[in-house]
Amino acid sequence: MNSRLHHIQNWPELAGRAEWSAALLAKQCKVSARTLERFFHEMMGVCPRVWLFEQRQRQALELLRDGSSVKETAIMLGYKSPTHFSRDFKKQFGHSPNSQASSYGV
Repeated sequence: MNSRLHHIQNWPELAGRAEWSAALLAKQCKVSARTLERFFHEMMGVCPRVWLFEQRQRQALELLRDGSSVKETAIMLGYKSPTHFSRDFKKQFGHSPNSQASSYGV
């Protein structure tokens, strides 16, 4: 296994800089997409795409809790539209981000 990947400690930060893309994340890490995939399966138990999706949604949850609107959150996380963001959020958490925002007084 590529030891370079074992030394990386700021995975969530890299995920955002890679625009939540497994291909861009592999490029940032200077490894092939397949090497990154093997590493993620071994170390995190999921493929990079799934991990990136989950990280993006965790970031969304934090932004909403901190008072960002659904539209602002979608923009900050690089979604092309708030609708696409809302669909992904509901897929992850089982409810819309609007209900999340309203539960925090946003």
